[in-house]
Amino acid sequence: MLKGRVAVVTGSTSGIGLGIATMLAAEGAALMLNGFGDAAAIERLRRELAEQHGVTVAYSGADMSKPAQIRELIAAAQQQLGSVDILVNNAGIQHVAPIERFPDEKWDAIIAINLSAAFHATKAALPGMKQRRWGRIINIASTHGLVASAEKAAYVAAKHGIIGLTKVTALETANDGITCNAICPGWVLTPLVQQQVEARAKATGQTIEAAKIALLREKQPMLRFTTPEHLGALARFLCSDAAATMTGEALPMDGGWLAQ
Repeated sequence: MLKGRVAVVTGSTSGIGLGIATMLAAEGAALMLNGFGDAAAIERLRRELAEQHGVTVAYSGADMSKPAQIRELIAAAQQQLGSVDILVNNAGIQHVAPIERFPDEKWDAIIAINLSAAFHATKAALPGMKQRRWGRIINIASTHGLVASAEKAAYVAAKHGIIGLTKVTALETANDGITCNAICPGWVLTPLVQQQVEARAKATGQTIEAAKIALLREKQPMLRFTTPEHLGALARFLCSDAAATMTGEALPMDGGWLAQ
């Protein structure tokens, strides 16, 4: 479905970003991976994706808190792979603390990586998309882009901002062959969340499975994690012709969290 297209997925060396990148590669898209991690492990991942799916896969270690490096990421994809047709703004970090004890530097970093990075990447990618009259921008928001939780001021503010940016981008590109949508996951079983589960199990004396259920029950009626593969399948749909008139939407995949 995506043969001949090029996708840039930020924060794609693990977790949600890797799940989406893998699904797009399976559909034939060339990839520009981005993220931090062990250099040898990233090179192994890059090679495996290329070999398994028969597509070109490049990598950039651009720091998504640095606007100049974000522009360089998009330029590198255009130079090495030919274009940027699909942009998935996924990179994100988290910190939890009450507002009065929230470190200023953590606020600044979360806003920079979780919100401003999407603006800078979109700004850099749009001219080429408009020239080709085809583009798909997918912003990874969160249920916290639509509702709040205590002690997550920066994350909730950034994710609400992502949904606003999504709507503005959709309006400005409505007749350019470009769509922009936000995916809003609930609990996703990523390596980071697995660590939270294991820490909770250790602290409470629960089994891992009991700790998972307890974590889910705090927010979701459905006691089941979303997976990166589920989100990859939704991203694939958003890149398809079937979603050509779906734009400006915030699409929850949250186990019923927002139905309450």
